[in-house]
Amino acid sequence: MNPIVIIAIVAFVVVVGLAFLAFLMNYAKLYLQCRMSGVSIGIADLIGMTFRKVPPHVIVRAMIMAKEAGLLDGGPVGDVDMTSDSLEAHHLSGGHVYQVIRALVAANKAKTIKLTFREATAIDLAGRDVLESVQTSVYPKVIDCPAKGSGKASLDAVAKDGVQLKVRARVTVRANLQQLIGGAGEETIVARVGEGIVSAIGSAERHSDVLENPDMISQTVLKRRLDAQTAFEIVSIDIADIDVGDHIGARLEADQAEADTRVARARSEGRRAMAAAEEQENTASIENSRALLVAAEAEVPKAIADAFRGGQLAIMEYYKLRNIDADTDMRTSIAEGTRT
Repeated sequence: MNPIVIIAIVAFVVVVGLAFLAFLMNYAKLYLQCRMSGVSIGIADLIGMTFRKVPPHVIVRAMIMAKEAGLLDGGPVGDVDMTSDSLEAHHLSGGHVYQVIRALVAANKAKTIKLTFREATAIDLAGRDVLESVQTSVYPKVIDCPAKGSGKASLDAVAKDGVQLKVRARVTVRANLQQLIGGAGEETIVARVGEGIVSAIGSAERHSDVLENPDMISQTVLKRRLDAQTAFEIVSIDIADIDVGDHIGARLEADQAEADTRVARARSEGRRAMAAAEEQENTASIENSRALLVAAEAEVPKAIADAFRGGQLAIMEYYKLRNIDADTDMRTSIAEGTRT
């Protein structure tokens, strides 16, 4: 056989052998970690993970973390379903294996939080940060109301006496792990608390009552169970700041008075216009009467002339009539001068 071919075959076998040895050493290292930690994962399982496109070191590290935390020893967190296969399935479903294990460890150490592996994986696959939820359940979270970045500096409400109050509150909440899936988030809590504060102030008889006892707002809002169907449990509602705003009632009364004044002014203008129109009609009627009078006076000389021609009126009678008219005009002039 050609020496070159033999060398090539030997080199190929050496390379394949070294690669296979490195392959085995990698899995042997992970297998040794499992054996020393008491985790039951075999070589075949590790190799199968690679073919299933699951990083073996992720599963091994997660199982070791769970074992060291006592989650695989019949602890109080319901770990019966926690196996390497279940962790693989969660990873293939797009979940965060490390976050789930760390959340279970935190819940186990807290003693008062009951969280099973199924619940933790479901919360993680629902898109919520399961570790942050557990931490929020252990250490309550404070939410500003109104929320920062909302563009509002305070919640504005008006008491029954018409005075506006500007309120800023802080809501302390604890995560409700049983309602994280399908429960409403922080925005709903902020909206409900804001609505409750506005309603509580609006039901107060005087704004001074609220200023004297701001705790009445908290007590009223807490009685309404605003955390129903949400992912949180409201621990407390604290009034951080309360200021007096405008007298909305007085402003509304002033605006109403101004509106009434405008209406009265418009009605007065309407009556004035009607009076002016009626005056013009009376003036026109007077002018019409004068025209009729002038027309009637124009007929008098004609009647006198006809009376002269017909013999019904003598010349002496006519002069007497003229004297009577002159005497009447004189008396009228004297009467007008006396009035002046």
